[in-house]
Amino acid sequence: MSASPHVVVGPLLRYVDRDSATVWVETDRECEVEVVAGERTEREATWEVHGHHYAVVVVRGLEPDTETAYQVNLDGERAWPEPGSPNPPSVVRTLGDPERLRLAFGSCRRAAPLDPTSLRQVGADALVALAERMMVGDRQSWPDAMLLVGDQVYADDPSPALTQRLERLHDHDGRRSDDDEVRAEIVDFEEYTWLYQESWRTPAVRWLLSTVPTAMILDDHDLRDDWNSSWTWRQETSAKPWFRDRVIGAFSSYWVYQHLGNLSPTELGDDVLYRQVREAPDAATRERLLADFAVRTDTEPDSSRWSFSRDFGRTRLVVVDSRCPRQPEPSRRAMVDAKEWAWVVEATDADVDHLLIGTSLPFLLLHGVHHLEGWDEAVAEGAWGAWGKRLGEKLRLAVDLEHWAAFRRSFDAMVALVQSIAGRERPPASIVWLSGDVHCSYVARARVGGVDPARTAVHQLTMSPFRNPLNVPIRVVNRLLERPVLSRSLAWLARRAGVVEPPISWAVDDGPWFSNGVMTVDVRGRRLVAEVEHAKVVGGAQVLERTLTTTLTQPLPSQVVPPA
Repeated sequence: MSASPHVVVGPLLRYVDRDSATVWVETDRECEVEVVAGERTEREATWEVHGHHYAVVVVRGLEPDTETAYQVNLDGERAWPEPGSPNPPSVVRTLGDPERLRLAFGSCRRAAPLDPTSLRQVGADALVALAERMMVGDRQSWPDAMLLVGDQVYADDPSPALTQRLERLHDHDGRRSDDDEVRAEIVDFEEYTWLYQESWRTPAVRWLLSTVPTAMILDDHDLRDDWNSSWTWRQETSAKPWFRDRVIGAFSSYWVYQHLGNLSPTELGDDVLYRQVREAPDAATRERLLADFAVRTDTEPDSSRWSFSRDFGRTRLVVVDSRCPRQPEPSRRAMVDAKEWAWVVEATDADVDHLLIGTSLPFLLLHGVHHLEGWDEAVAEGAWGAWGKRLGEKLRLAVDLEHWAAFRRSFDAMVALVQSIAGRERPPASIVWLSGDVHCSYVARARVGGVDPARTAVHQLTMSPFRNPLNVPIRVVNRLLERPVLSRSLAWLARRAGVVEPPISWAVDDGPWFSNGVMTVDVRGRRLVAEVEHAKVVGGAQVLERTLTTTLTQPLPSQVVPPA
């Protein structure tokens, strides 16, 4: 161990408003973390969990609409920026003009090397390309914030390097034979820390996360593929001998690495668990607190909330957890439980120019997939008898039929919520869902019954992946499902199963694209523009190339093509 403490992961700039910021850090030992931003200096002691040391430093008293370089000191010695770093200084850019915002978003980033072989296999890393452009580009084009919409890590499918590390560990500790199913998967807190180190220590990405405030929400691979997708999955997987340890590892680490940074300084101060963790007398007590919290969150989802909201002047971002609070039981399926939905309704009740709703799973899918999911849910709930129930549940799990369209009560409730919001005396100029998950990107323009598109434009923006492209056969299936003949056939099947569509129609105006990339929403007053960029390797460098720039807040054409 070196003589002085050092930063293991981070620093991550997480929350920034007009006059405050939070900086998250993992260190290699107990120490005092000091953040120096201009004339402001704030300190926080680390707290230990499972041999790892963390701190969230709140910096207050910053000037609005300013850019301030900052450094991180550990026990009084500078630890960040690292000596000799070629990167620009990390900065805090506080919010200024309430009518301006650039928010970049996307999902699904697989940690992989950046050597020529990996670049050929999984493509350029969109976050690396974004960071490298920012380092040399015009600051006016920088995102003011980023939203990572799920699958920040892949616990069920780690990289080859981590798989080998897991094999060595389990050979050494004699993991039980009944755990062979997850022998090559991440299970406990320590193993989850490997995922975050591997993903967030890439030099360019590390600088990016230290400079752009980033919000995050989990999705299935943060725990395991198809998490809470069906009642069958829930019953079978929760009975596995390894599942409890997986839940504790997943939720404890998610709370530490991702969730805490989603909270504002005020919310951090009010968070009971955070206060208990900081005030606990030792690491063992903290570990018990987090383990109890994790198990309770899994078995009683309404006991906690991962969903959150952020205000960027006249734009509100509401991020909905569409995994943990699910109700997968047949006959009462819901994407979120009643308590969570009440929070969503309250959080979206705001006088804003733009309402952005983050949900890891797209609300509006390609039409063929939408109709297939509606048919499957109806059949799984008995529309075609007992044999149909069995078939529907099997298909739901086998083909990943688990998006909003597969939870029709929640789908219909969301449409009704949009109608209510748009029906206000002064509605937002746009209501936009920001999503990932499906490993393709597209822009869908919607028409909602009773909503004047000239007053409130409604869109689905989907960006996935940052770096984890679909294989060719699945791309072909996606394109086939969007063909009119097949889409109409699936719509007919859904109607035969009793599916009644709510008053919404949409057209996928642009896409789908299947390359790694990032999407940005650019707000200027009541105007909103979407910028789609895809990552490529050009001359050995990873770059972003603009695929599309489209204004979303213009009136719709008089006729929007309805779902087939």
